[in-house]
This record gives sequence, C-alpha cells and structure tokens, in this order.
Amino acid sequence: MSAAVIHPSAVIEEGAQIADGCTVGPFCHIGPEVVLEKGVTLKSHVVVTGDTVIGEDTLIHSFAVIGEIPQDKKFGGEKTKLVVGKRNRIREHVTMNAGTAGGGGLTKVGDDGLFMAGCHVAHDCIIGNNVILVNNSAVAGHCIIEDDVIVGGLCGVHQFVRIGRGAIIGAVTMVTNDVIPYGLVQAQRGKLDGLNLVGLKRRGVSRSDITALRAAFQMLAQGEGAFQERAKRLSDETTSDYVKEITDFVLAETDRHFLTPG
Repeated sequence: MSAAVIHPSAVIEEGAQIADGCTVGPFCHIGPEVVLEKGVTLKSHVVVTGDTVIGEDTLIHSFAVIGEIPQDKKFGGEKTKLVVGKRNRIREHVTMNAGTAGGGGLTKVGDDGLFMAGCHVAHDCIIGNNVILVNNSAVAGHCIIEDDVIVGGLCGVHQFVRIGRGAIIGAVTMVTNDVIPYGLVQAQRGKLDGLNLVGLKRRGVSRSDITALRAAFQMLAQGEGAFQERAKRLSDETTSDYVKEITDFVLAETDRHFLTPG
C-alpha cells in the first residue's frame, strides 16, 4: 500500500500514528494520541483528537470532530478513549466523544456504519455494526445500539437506553426507553408500533421466523401479566432464535424501562 498523503496545511501533532494509504486533507488537525489505521480518509477541516483509533478504510467528511472530551459536567480530565471501527462513513459536522471514567472510559463504534450530517454519538456509547444514524440525530451518553439499527433524522435517544438489533426508529422521535430487537418505533414521544418487517425481509429472514416474531409481538402486547412476565413465558416456549433474541434482551439488566406495544 502506498504511503500516506498529507496536505501541507494539515496539522499533525507529534505522536500521532498515520498508517500507509491514509489521506489527510487540507486544514485537518490530528492530535498526538490519534491512530489512523490503513486507508483512512479525512476530507478538509476534520478534527480527530484525544486517545482515538479510527479503523481501516473509514471516510470522515469536512468539519467532523471526532474524539473530543465528553459533554458531561462530571468529566474531570481523566484519560478515556474512543474506538471507531472499519469502513465507517462519517459525514459533515458529525461529533463523537470519548468516554468517561464513570461510564467505563470507552466509547466504541463498530464497523460499516453510516453517520449522516450533524449527528452526535455521546460518551460511553457502544454502537454496533451496520448502524445508520440519519441527519441530526443524537445519541446521549451510555447508550447501547446493537447491529443493523436505523435511527431516523432529528431523533433523540435518551441516556442509558438500549436499542436491540435490527430495530428502526422513525424520524423526529424521542426514544426514552429500551427498544426490543426488530422493533419499529415512531411518534413524537416514541411508541413501539410493531416490528421492522421491511428490514427483516431485506435481510432474508424466513417467512416462518417472521411469523414467529409477529406472534411473539402479539403476546408481548396482549398477554397476561407484566411485560417481563410475558417475555419470560415466551422465552420458555419459543423455538425461534429471533424470538429468543427479543426475550433475552427484555430479561437482561437495564437502567431504563421498555417501550411496550400499545
């Protein structure tokens, strides 16, 4: 692979590690603890700072600020980290913050994500693979967003919320509680309004599994007992791996309540 190409107007602080095949555009600023792995491209006016690793072949567009200190009054300057995975596309004005000591010290972003213009990933978040954050959506601190989630434009995700794999959040939605895997959430104050059937079909999930998921959703919505009690019965009865994923998610420890079916 060819050597890195660095524009003469870029500021690269001593100690930064820039691998072969990287491109650093005009007026970028790279901090002394930054690691850019092979093939990373920074367009113009990108800031990457802090103890930050950017994974291979990630593309970061102009005016993004990656790795800055958390927007948290409790942050006292402790050493924390941001790790961004491979092949992410990070668009204009995106911000991603490092972690805090109280939250584990790490913000982590998986592979193959698309982070559209103006979106925000706060401190101590764990973001999975193939996640899409649409323009101007904001994920508050300590959130967990699992693989294949889509968060629509102008959404806000409350701190400590978990969003399960394959869920989709409609635009202009405030997500205040956990979202089950494959859930469909929409409305101004987010409501669990069904399953992400389009996403399931696009991923080639079988008709039998989709049928099992729909039946499970109805039981969660209308069965006897509290939400967790319904999930426990489902877990004991189901033979579907997809349904089991939902019940495991509901029965796991959480700092929030759940968005439940209306």
